[in-house]
Amino acid sequence: MDGITGLAAVIMLFGMPMAIIGMYTFYRVRKLRTEERLAAIQRGVNVPMEAELSQAASSRRYGILSIAGAVGYMVAFSIIARYEPDALMAAAFGAIPFTLGLGFLLDAFLIRRDMHAA
Repeated sequence: MDGITGLAAVIMLFGMPMAIIGMYTFYRVRKLRTEERLAAIQRGVNVPMEAELSQAASSRRYGILSIAGAVGYMVAFSIIARYEPDALMAAAFGAIPFTLGLGFLLDAFLIRRDMHAA
């Protein structure tokens, strides 16, 4: 196996089980919170509902996460490019999530501007 193929194989080998564990943990925590809330309601306790993020806050969060992920992706492949020059082409693909993140931030700005105009 050459360099990039081996790296991708290792990432997939360790990444897939971690993703599955993460999804199960998210599911389990959510289920426990629901059961706890239902038990409190059965006892007659007033349980306040958690406020969800506004659309602008959600877009801002996705924008920041997309840009941070893209920058990390591009930096990682730029470091790999010191030893494997072809990896620099892979770093260029970081522009896709970067521009998506910029789009989310623009969406958050426009939503907030429309809310203040109304």
